[in-house]
Amino acid sequence: MEPRIGGSAVLRLALALAVASLLASPTRSLHFDLQSGKPKCITEDIKLRAMAVGKYTVVKPDGSSTLPDSHRIIARISSPNANVIHSADKVESGNFAFNAMEAGDYLACFWTPVHKPPVTVTLDLDWRTGVPAKDWTNIAKKEHLDVMQLELFKLRDTIQSIHDEMFSLRSR
Repeated sequence: MEPRIGGSAVLRLALALAVASLLASPTRSLHFDLQSGKPKCITEDIKLRAMAVGKYTVVKPDGSSTLPDSHRIIARISSPNANVIHSADKVESGNFAFNAMEAGDYLACFWTPVHKPPVTVTLDLDWRTGVPAKDWTNIAKKEHLDVMQLELFKLRDTIQSIHDEMFSLRSR
């Protein structure tokens, strides 16, 4: 007689595979072009009390060491209720971090002033939310954790995130 795998065992196996695939996938930043005077906006659906961190950098044209003034950008990050979370004018890079005080679509907009002749600026944006947003290196240092303990903490947070997402989808 062959051993049978119960429904809960299959669910646990599927959950473990999902977690492993999430941890194995590298995070990548967005790389996009801004044309002078034309904003580009990106939204991210963030849950209540979720952590979000991000950084953005203008890519220097043709490998030059200095950035011309025409390549400086304006950045605004706002909440679903249009509260400005981060604002920067005429910068070449910046960072933002916040805990979501409201659930919904957060908006990140970037643009350059109008230039004659028009200028195209390339921007690199790395925006992380939830479990990937945590600074695991600092947590490990503060808590004196070894590698295995750190991975278990990451798994626990990822599983909690998946669990919360399942209940969120179920309630829709």
